[in-house]
Amino acid sequence: MHNILSLKGQFHSRKNPSRGGGGNLPVGGYVTSEKIERLINQLKGVLDYWEKDKLIGGALVSVHYTRVVAKSNRLKVLLSINGVDSSEFVRGAKFDYDKIDNRTKHIFTYYVSLNAIESTINLLKKSRKIIDAEFNGKITHDNIVGIAKRGLKSNDIVKTRFVRAIVDSYYVDYFSIDRNDETFTDDSIVTIYKTDIDTRKLLNKLGVSIYDDRIINETTLNLKKDEIVKLQDKAGYLIAMSVTDFTQIASTTINNPSEGNEDILIPPPTNEPVVGVIDTLFDEKVYFHEWVEYTCMLDESIPIRNIDYKHGTSVSSIIVDGPKGNPAWDDGCGRFRVRHFGVATQTGFSSFEVLKAIRKIVAENLDIKVWNLSLGSKKEISPNFISPEAAELDRIQNEYDVIFVVAGTNRPEGVTVKEMKIGSPADSLNSLVVNAVDIHGQPASYTRVGPVLSFFNKPDIAYFGGDGCRASDQVRVCYNDLGGGYDIGTSFSAPWITRKVAYLIYICGFSREVAKALLIDAAAGWQEENVISTKLGYGVVPTRISDIIHTNDDEIRFVITGNTDEYETYTYNLPIPRKDDKFPFYARATLAYFPFCDRNQGVDYTSTEMDINFGRVCEKDGQACIKDIKNNKQDEVGTKLYEEDARKLFRKWDNIKHIAERITESPRPRKSYPYGAGNYGISIKTKERSKNKNGMGLQFGVVITLKEMFKQDRYDDFIKLCMSRGWLVNQIDIDQSLEIFNKQEEIINLD
Repeated sequence: MHNILSLKGQFHSRKNPSRGGGGNLPVGGYVTSEKIERLINQLKGVLDYWEKDKLIGGALVSVHYTRVVAKSNRLKVLLSINGVDSSEFVRGAKFDYDKIDNRTKHIFTYYVSLNAIESTINLLKKSRKIIDAEFNGKITHDNIVGIAKRGLKSNDIVKTRFVRAIVDSYYVDYFSIDRNDETFTDDSIVTIYKTDIDTRKLLNKLGVSIYDDRIINETTLNLKKDEIVKLQDKAGYLIAMSVTDFTQIASTTINNPSEGNEDILIPPPTNEPVVGVIDTLFDEKVYFHEWVEYTCMLDESIPIRNIDYKHGTSVSSIIVDGPKGNPAWDDGCGRFRVRHFGVATQTGFSSFEVLKAIRKIVAENLDIKVWNLSLGSKKEISPNFISPEAAELDRIQNEYDVIFVVAGTNRPEGVTVKEMKIGSPADSLNSLVVNAVDIHGQPASYTRVGPVLSFFNKPDIAYFGGDGCRASDQVRVCYNDLGGGYDIGTSFSAPWITRKVAYLIYICGFSREVAKALLIDAAAGWQEENVISTKLGYGVVPTRISDIIHTNDDEIRFVITGNTDEYETYTYNLPIPRKDDKFPFYARATLAYFPFCDRNQGVDYTSTEMDINFGRVCEKDGQACIKDIKNNKQDEVGTKLYEEDARKLFRKWDNIKHIAERITESPRPRKSYPYGAGNYGISIKTKERSKNKNGMGLQFGVVITLKEMFKQDRYDDFIKLCMSRGWLVNQIDIDQSLEIFNKQEEIINLD
């Protein structure tokens, strides 16, 4: 067995060489003057409405596109004003499935001035006139190529603006004003579209008075049922999304008590790592109570019953001392101290209150880097927006350099649908979301499914959470002074993974990006990267931590971290051992990062895209490039790839990328290119949805595994080659890591 390696060396960066431009229609695509006329009439209707309704000081315009569109094909000049790109006015995005076209389509909502609509109408009128006069009522791809060479006869519009208006029009199906017609029966957390009017002033105009204690941020607030009805009646176009405020925990009903409190001794804690738990209440009479620092966050007026202690105490028992009652699942991670915050009762909780509590808890406990959250809603997530709870978790993780491990939620008792979507906050993209498997590694009977926003893979991974009625098939937990019992659920698979994350971060010293990538990589193994289960994510994580940070003798696993400072961050300097001038290795790579996320952007939730290329260094047009192991050419000049295909094939906009070569029965070593000097390379290309550049300086972690095709041990050769090329190579040794951690935690008495 070999230790995992950490490589540190120099990355290079460069700006995007693409200069952009006016674009063009796809080959075979065209725009007619009749379509332009239709868009003009639609915008006239929109303008007429907003000239009468002055409430928001501008206009909300929904643009229904013809398909899922890439950023480059969204509006650029239509609805723009004073040269500002239209993308700066986007206030929301969602999907709509067109049954006639059998296609998913984008709908974007823009907040613009009335002048912008008038300007767009005038631009389209001029464009229609040119199409009729110079292109006989129909303009094509080839016509636009000709415009680039010869220009336009008309002087009414500069050619680049005309071309962009045509491209914009091609991808637009129609313009409208969309309204929320949902029926509200409960108090809800409501998000309204952002306008230039202060939210409280806006609501006051509608007869709704709201104070700071019911506001999450500038557009998301907690409203009572009658307030929502009033808002919907007077300004239904303002409501972007909503969820019921009261959340009932999606728990199981299994309860097999243990035989007694035999052998429940535990030594006192010393300097073990501290993990944060946010859950129901904690019973301070349990045998491991000294290992848990407990704070009740509930209002004193809330009645508390004995059942309110069971769930949270059970979760903390696994994190502190799980292997004692479950020797078959001993992960080798030892024990952990817990800082436990009780924020909910078993009967349910206010999502709004929990949202506020979580941010406060994390902000006041910055020494904790790993948090377990096994609370989850019975209700399914929305297909068009992230839940407020998940959005807050994503925002906290982006801001505070922490990681949440979240339970994938359980199917409630009595639900008989074939597949039930996961519940919030398991739709958190930055969190590590865990589903459960039974003792045989199969999805548990209570399993719920992803994906999130019709695209993002959730859950991420799966682990043992128990199933069935026999105690031997369940997880033993401790929830009272009698020793507890046996239970099942994703609530108990998540803390096992929390233990592993805590070990990788606190003991091994890995970043959260690397820790997340390591667990996903270990679960995925050598399976095809796009064979991702809606129930198990990338797969089931190995039980022993040693199987994650060690490899077989015929494998080499190393991790690399870096920051994105420009469009591309890269190195062509990874020396891989060769035999007969060829590389006798299969390769796989997993990338993880924690992007800024914006719930107001709906289905376009992640603001930053990192795309990974990994493979042999070769030459193209006299310059070094990477022959990617999965033939990823989506950023190469001349490549035409629809947005739907880029998302499906290369996980575009997902914050996890896993690519792997297929292992075959007849291995063929990879050719070494002279230009590459026997090296492999890594390239991370970063794209932004907006001009805010939230991805600049963002850290990423990459885990790479090489498997020798003929089962030879080339571990030492790899280390020597890396050191000769200037890489700092560190072997992650468990015993050494523990010793370093203990030294760091020692209290030195200067007296």
